[in-house]
Amino acid sequence: VASPAAKADDHAGLVPIKSPMVGTFYAASGPDAKPFVSVGSTVDEDSDVCIIEAMKVFNNIKSETRGTISKICVTNGQAVEFGTVLFLVKP
Repeated sequence: VASPAAKADDHAGLVPIKSPMVGTFYAASGPDAKPFVSVGSTVDEDSDVCIIEAMKVFNNIKSETRGTISKICVTNGQAVEFGTVLFLVKP
């Protein structure tokens, strides 16, 4: 079992992409669509990384950073809060 300190070291230097709202996380634009990003995907500030549905409105979420997706921190269909870390990006 990794200690919390070791886990923090694994994430050192990574930039979090956080949820700007409360809602439901969707990795793709539809059930049959491929995910917007996966681990290893390259993103820039304008890349769509996911959709968050809030009150029946589907909001495309931009990465707002440049780099490579290092970790996906939530699962498809998961409820997220404002500030939940969705992805970690290696700059």
